[in-house]
Amino acid sequence: MNYRVLLLGLCAWASLPVLGQESRVEDIRIGGFVGGRIHTCIEQRVKSQDVEHLVEPFRHRGETSLWQSEFFGKWLLGAISFYEYCKDPALLEQIKTGVRSFMQTQTPEGYIGNYSPEARLTNWDIWGRKYSALALVAYYRLTGDKAALQTAMRSVDYLMKQLHEQHVDIARTGNYFGMASCSILEPVVYLYDITRERRYLDFAKSIVAGIEREGSSQLIAKALKDVPVSRRSAYPASWWSFENGQKAYEMMSCYEGLIELGRVLDDPLYKEAAERTAGSIRRDEINIAGSGAAFECWYGGKDKQTLPAYHTMETCVTFTYMQFCSRLWRDTGNPLYVEEFERTMYNALFASMKHDGGQISKYSPLEGRRQPGEEQCGMHINCCNANGPRGFALIPKMAVATKEDGIFLNLYVPMEATVKTGRKNAVALKVETGYPVNGKVSIGVEPQRDERFKLSLRIPSQVDGAKAFVNGQEQEVLHLGGYLCLDRIWKRGDEVTLEFDLQTKVVESHNHQAVVRGPLVFARDSRFDDGDVDECAVIKSDERGVVQAAVHENMSGSFAWITLEVPAVLGTDLEDAANKTAKPVRFCDFASAGNDWAPKGRYKVWIPQTLHMMTEPYRKY
Repeated sequence: MNYRVLLLGLCAWASLPVLGQESRVEDIRIGGFVGGRIHTCIEQRVKSQDVEHLVEPFRHRGETSLWQSEFFGKWLLGAISFYEYCKDPALLEQIKTGVRSFMQTQTPEGYIGNYSPEARLTNWDIWGRKYSALALVAYYRLTGDKAALQTAMRSVDYLMKQLHEQHVDIARTGNYFGMASCSILEPVVYLYDITRERRYLDFAKSIVAGIEREGSSQLIAKALKDVPVSRRSAYPASWWSFENGQKAYEMMSCYEGLIELGRVLDDPLYKEAAERTAGSIRRDEINIAGSGAAFECWYGGKDKQTLPAYHTMETCVTFTYMQFCSRLWRDTGNPLYVEEFERTMYNALFASMKHDGGQISKYSPLEGRRQPGEEQCGMHINCCNANGPRGFALIPKMAVATKEDGIFLNLYVPMEATVKTGRKNAVALKVETGYPVNGKVSIGVEPQRDERFKLSLRIPSQVDGAKAFVNGQEQEVLHLGGYLCLDRIWKRGDEVTLEFDLQTKVVESHNHQAVVRGPLVFARDSRFDDGDVDECAVIKSDERGVVQAAVHENMSGSFAWITLEVPAVLGTDLEDAANKTAKPVRFCDFASAGNDWAPKGRYKVWIPQTLHMMTEPYRKY
């Protein structure tokens, strides 16, 4: 494929498709454990935020190197998504008050930011402007407030003017081969989609041209050549610098902009580059808990995940991977992206939030303890506390969704939703389930009037088998990891039931073992007080890796959502006969592990597997 011709030889567009159809999900309420975590995040992390504290830096334009200007935009994006879910009037008023205050900080020439005039276009300045523009566009879409749209347009227009007058290539600004700055591509595409003003499309094209120049990040060229994301540039002499091309969060943010540009141009090149990159991330980087990166950069981490590492699984990386998968599912319908989303949601994302919802951690390693992240940029917040809620806000949008060919049920959580069909027929869905504790799912389907439409149900690949019934009549499930498409005339009182064969299993890597059940990962936790969590062990399983574990949900007196009792032989001593017998060892779901953030607590996912050199069972000498 001649990607340079496709990229730079773009023709004129008379009329272009707009950015996708609006969701026809009119209302959704999620219950159970997942709904509880969403509610806690709204109340304790989003609504408790002092929004004026986030606006204040924009009133003082003396910054030269830091990133205070990202915090308000991140908070606002999360708050808007949560309002779309919960319709809380108090949250809406908090959003409106914050936006009014924020828009008043724009300078006469159009600048919204906190950098001094001589430092603009450097370091994190354009990155912060990106979040401001994204948030203002989201607010416009929510409220129709044209002042917000005009504020975003003036901000981007001023950036374009600066770059032109100063003869600056945006891909040579900021950090990480310009990826931080170039991620402003996303709101620029949105402005073009809304206004159809050609200057925004021209600017978007110039950003992509800068990305693809020799010596730049070349996100399209390197993706099409299948260069692994951890090898996109030479190992940097200075980590936090322009020369580091492996920065995970910023790289995915650029691909999100490329995906959106591909949609408005109806050009598959951009989606192909994003999908190939997502494939590299999934194969080489994402660990058992659904996140990755060390010191916020790709490092071939999937194969290294049994090794203790500093600063792994940054929450900004976790959220952005979820959002990346969400966009790719929207554009491809591939259930693989939902499965990745689900794994990350249950493990890395939920683990990042303290049990009381007051904070979101910067890092959620596979072993150790969780703790508060640093306060950044002289403020009482950090990037992950600002960004993490956006991951929780994505869940309702992914749980049930619509496409031209029907309704898709992606996540099996207790919920009630109202969805409109393409013919404007309201369909009430009620999901009752114990998944992923057990494999039972019941789905009530109540259309306002009888209508034929497709209801597509995701069949997870992590289960050992699946059965499906409509009104008691069994349906054929062709394969795991796909969709069961039920195309029929639906009537009030119809019921779909699913039965998934969920097994607790052990997985192995580099002489370590971990315990999983469906999308869930489990960890030993020192609060169980049943031995040293770092002790080596042999977890007992059959030839398929299936573990005969007792499963307990919300066990009385336990800190954990789910507790497993796993048979394991602990330690290295076999001379005492009692040590040769497997004992029940408690594991908790990864989200609950270390969730009190106690300094003396410790948890561990990957358990060292005791080496047995004999070829026969041990007997006393």
